[in-house]
Amino acid sequence: MRNALEQLCAQNAPSGFEAPAAQVARALLEPLMDEVWTDRMGNVIGVRRCGKPGAKKLLLDAHLDEIGLIVTGIEEGFLRFQTIGGVDPRMLPNRELNVLTDPPLFGVVACLPPHVQKEGDDKRSIPISELYVDIGMSQEEAERRVPIGTPMTFRGGCFPLGEREICGKSMDDRACFVTLLRAAELLQGKELDVDLYVMGSTREEISGSGAQCATFAIAPDFCVAVDVTHGRTPDGPREKSFEVGGGPVIGVGPNMTRWMTRRAMEKADERGIPYQLEVMAGHTGTNGWFMQICREGIATLVVSLPLKYMHSPIEVMDEPDAEQVAQLLAAFAEGLGEEAETLC
Repeated sequence: MRNALEQLCAQNAPSGFEAPAAQVARALLEPLMDEVWTDRMGNVIGVRRCGKPGAKKLLLDAHLDEIGLIVTGIEEGFLRFQTIGGVDPRMLPNRELNVLTDPPLFGVVACLPPHVQKEGDDKRSIPISELYVDIGMSQEEAERRVPIGTPMTFRGGCFPLGEREICGKSMDDRACFVTLLRAAELLQGKELDVDLYVMGSTREEISGSGAQCATFAIAPDFCVAVDVTHGRTPDGPREKSFEVGGGPVIGVGPNMTRWMTRRAMEKADERGIPYQLEVMAGHTGTNGWFMQICREGIATLVVSLPLKYMHSPIEVMDEPDAEQVAQLLAAFAEGLGEEAETLC
């Protein structure tokens, strides 16, 4: 799992520009599926058929895109930009970036030294409109090398943090795609009574359109959106965060199908998998929100992986949590077709 995560997190693939991550995801998925393809939206989709006539379909989804920036103009050789997805402007000054030209360039978000700041500057968040990316070029060279619309991402991949945790960029949500790979691996050699679809979806950070279009095309009977949720830290609100190392987080609320939520908890109890519950009273903030209303409606479950420092280049997850998410997904898939007949 760590090897797969390192490969995926090394890719620079913000929303709408997911091809590098999708290529790696497809290569990792192919040995585990009967068929793998990339659809019109750039989603990577694999299917393992159970061989039973008229079998129902289970879709497991995790998104491959990451947050990022996009070049909007060039001023005195410095790049102006807007955000792709939920980027917090407070963490941008001093940040190292990959500018995704061909070949890629190194850039840094410029910052004013404290010696020349105006009074009060140290107490405010600098808006995006006042930030620049320095690529060490003149205006003429920058215009030649960097087309308007070029995406940018945080630099870095992932690395161990302590004995159990991994730190890095884009683990929202590539860490969860790795749990899908692991779940498919755990199910190898086991008889299923559903056709199992595994998807690495695109554009979640900006719209959810990748998963929505693919779900409409696949027409699954059941879908599970696997995404990250907020890991607990000393300075964070306890009521909105979950224990890193405490196991998978199962979503509970009106936008998840109740029998699927109950079944996930029962399977966790049966297998001795620790889990936590997250009440999602409204929008889940995941692809599940869009998948549930495809076609005539899809029975939907949300399972989450606790993650500290979400939407930053230093996201932190617990490796055993990821393994337990995979175990829960595998347990949920087994016997689903037969049991769903009585649970629906």
